[in-house]
Parts: sequence; structure tokens; C-alpha cells
Amino acid sequence: MPEKLTALEVDTQTDPSVAKQYDDETPKHEQINDFFKIVDKLKVGLLITQRSSVGPVARSMAIARRDNAKFLYIANAHSKKFEDLKNSDTVGITFQDSSSQNWVSITGTAKVSNSDPRIKEVYTPFLSAWFGDLGDGKHTGKYDDPRMTLIEVTPSYVVYWKSTSTALGFAKEVTLGAMTGQVANTGLLRELTAEDLKQAL
Repeated sequence: MPEKLTALEVDTQTDPSVAKQYDDETPKHEQINDFFKIVDKLKVGLLITQRSSVGPVARSMAIARRDNAKFLYIANAHSKKFEDLKNSDTVGITFQDSSSQNWVSITGTAKVSNSDPRIKEVYTPFLSAWFGDLGDGKHTGKYDDPRMTLIEVTPSYVVYWKSTSTALGFAKEVTLGAMTGQVANTGLLRELTAEDLKQAL
């Protein structure tokens, strides 16, 4: 049920609509496992790089593989994202599940390589559709194509929302909160720091 605000809470300068959502009680290992469950279900999210004179630039990308808390992507070395990564290795990854209201935001650092043996491990024939065969016997769209480049993202901070409501329950909480002035209680907001994530790296 939506929570009623008290005068004391309003005076604390900590907005209760935010503070009460943070989950500081669930053990971190459980929070990490829930984080993995959410991203493994979604698989496709936005990879965000920093572009000079522009700012954050996002594009939709599928995860090639998750290695514990690290995320692997395959991309074309000629795409603009690699120019971005030369200037700044700080990246973001976001996921949104509209069916459950779960979402994830990741901040981390990226390393790139076109000789990493994991390229062959994560390669699938479907990847070739994004590269094409240029007909020169070298740029074939296969795992040994020199354009095939691995991006490995190591998270340093994660914040995510785990819904605790069904779709009907979510609508009920929001409607009741809007009508009564109480704070809707639909899920848990969790933070994982670099120190927390060490146990999963």
C-alpha cells in the first residue's frame, strides 16, 4: 500500500518518495544475483559512449556474453563508437523492461580488442549480417574479420529497480498514491558500488 508521509519526514530534507525506495536491507550477494537475473533476461540495452563536442551518445546493442559482472559486445571497428572510446573509456549501459517496470543503469570502463580469443567464442553466424562480406577474402563478416572488435565493459557502479508489484498492483499503487497524496510502493531501488561488485568480478 502507498505510504503516508509524516511532517517529520518532510522536514528532513530527504524526499521520502526517494529515500523509502532504497533497499539497504537485502544482502549484497542477493542484490547482485537479482541484477544478473534482470540483465540476462533483457540482453539488449543501450551502450552509451562520450563523444567530443557532443556528450553522451547511445545506441541499442545486444550483449554477446556476460562474464560474471563484465559485459562483452562485438562491434565493427570502423563505427564511430570506437572514436568515442579512444577519447574516453567511461561508458554507460541501460536496460528497461516495460513489462515488469524493472530497469538497470550501469557505469563502467570499456576495453577494446580485435585480437581477443573471446571474439571466436562469442561469434555467431547472425553477427555477419551486421558486417557483410566485402568479397576480398579478408572482410568476410566471420570471427576472423579484422573489423570484428570486442568491447569489454567492467562496471564500477550499478543502480537498478526491482519491481515488487504485478502490472495490476503497479497501476493500483500509482492510482491510489495520486488520489491520496501517499507515496506509491511498487519496488526496490538498489545500488551496487565498485566494492560490492568485486565479489562478482
